[in-house]
Amino acid sequence: MEKQHVFDQIPDYLDGNLNRSDKASFEKHIAQCADCQKELEGTKQLFNAFDKEVSIPTDRLRSKFEAVLQQEKSNQGNVVQLNSRPSSNWTGNALKIAASIALLVAAFQMGSLFQQRKANKDIAQLQYETDRMKQTAMLSLMENQSASKRIQGVNYIEEFEQPDEAIIQALSNRLLYDENDNVRMTAFEALAKFTSSEMVKNTFVQALEQEKNPSIQVSIIQALVQIQEKKAAEPMKKLLEKEDTQPFIKEQIKAVLPSLT
Repeated sequence: MEKQHVFDQIPDYLDGNLNRSDKASFEKHIAQCADCQKELEGTKQLFNAFDKEVSIPTDRLRSKFEAVLQQEKSNQGNVVQLNSRPSSNWTGNALKIAASIALLVAAFQMGSLFQQRKANKDIAQLQYETDRMKQTAMLSLMENQSASKRIQGVNYIEEFEQPDEAIIQALSNRLLYDENDNVRMTAFEALAKFTSSEMVKNTFVQALEQEKNPSIQVSIIQALVQIQEKKAAEPMKKLLEKEDTQPFIKEQIKAVLPSLT
């Protein structure tokens, strides 16, 4: 063994398949042969590359790999050795195969990235179209002659995390102008979730000036005090001056008005 190279035993050695005697002879030869040492290190690097986890290629990529592998096998029969020095054909071919796998995996990952981007775009478009359909249904219901249908339309607000200006305006109109007390109260409750909006704040102030239902008046007053809307002070003072304002409403206004002035 010491008079010839041991390239063919390197894979078995690295895999632990040599018996004790062959392993000892192999290691003795490796310690004295620079060429075999170099071959052993190259093969170790190749094995390490195969041990790294990679994404599993699709059937289409696997078929391409098999075609590359078959072509490589065919090319091996056409190789002409120019000298008698032992060559590292096994390692060289394996490195080519590993490179082919790496290219195929890279192509697979790039394809997956592009497909994911397209899928995200399609999902966003679908979400937009769905929201538009919901908005159309909501606005249509809020214009229905039936009070229960209008309430149903107002409650559609639960479907929107960030309703646009058209929805806020439609809800404001229900609070300000709907003839049904229940519809107005439901509209108020829907708008109360978006008091950071200037449109909502202004709507509450305007509603306080014209609302006649005591329950809705109390709810609006509490909301305006909670957000410390200074513009609500004047409508509250007017309610104090009106004879038809309920006594308990006046008492509440007296209690909270100092915080707004």
